[in-house]
Amino acid sequence: MSLVTLLAWVGLGADGLSSSAYGPEEAFRHLEGHAGLAVFLALATCVTVLVISAGYAGIIEQFPSGGGGYLVATKLLGRRSGALSGCALLVDYVLTITVSIASGAEALFSIFPPDFAFLKLPVEVAGLVLLTLLNLRGVKESIAVLVPVFATFIATHALALGFIVVDGIARFPMVSGEVQAEVRASTTSLGLLGTLSVLVRAYSLGGGTYTGIEAVSNGVAIMREPRVKTAQRTMLLMAVSLAVTASGILLAYLLLHVTPDPHKTMNAVLFERFAERFAVGPIHFGHGFVVVALLSEGALLFVAAQTGF
Repeated sequence: MSLVTLLAWVGLGADGLSSSAYGPEEAFRHLEGHAGLAVFLALATCVTVLVISAGYAGIIEQFPSGGGGYLVATKLLGRRSGALSGCALLVDYVLTITVSIASGAEALFSIFPPDFAFLKLPVEVAGLVLLTLLNLRGVKESIAVLVPVFATFIATHALALGFIVVDGIARFPMVSGEVQAEVRASTTSLGLLGTLSVLVRAYSLGGGTYTGIEAVSNGVAIMREPRVKTAQRTMLLMAVSLAVTASGILLAYLLLHVTPDPHKTMNAVLFERFAERFAVGPIHFGHGFVVVALLSEGALLFVAAQTGF
């Protein structure tokens, strides 16, 4: 894998990868106590990311100068379809900015005690105003700033999720039995149709996971030659990293029995549960890891908001 592709992944992958900080959580919350269904949710999330990315890989080949939704819809389906796609993109980017800023603040304030929660909204508004003013002056993110944030996010999440999932595989017979019992209980209480309804609703409400994947297709024109090959390799990295991270988070929620906490994100609860394994008596060696992981999430989400601008 060339350095050019890796840098393109960092520059264009922040928006897509950052969605794993809020999309899986939203989906898992709406399983409504039927946590065993997270296995199917994780599988559906992984497949969806890969299918969308494969579609964009084809668009990259057909539109080597860059193919966003507006351009592709206009050329393939006509001007009206292009206009509709353009309107949808405007809504998408406005929501990406607001959701990224709100989720970034949630991640950062998960580090502090609940007493500081009253500052969350002012910080979110200040962040939105600051990014608006910066962009009115034409400020763009620098790859030099993105690299450490992106690398820290990847490293902390890969370590935590890898450890949790591998540990779950080592306990496969017990974990499998628990999941089967939970799924059986869900189908018994809700019926097959009701269980499917809960799963589909959770899947749809976690749709924010898939935002940002189009960034690579949009950015083909700024890549080095051979542009198409570079963009397709970048898309592969984006697809694999997002699919593994998003589905891994869902499985980790299930494996560590993570439940929503009104004062912090579920990812914060997840990292704290993971860090507890490194506690010796009253000394928690993993606290620093939790802080670094949440700081990287918050920073990457603010970068994603900037990408929306």
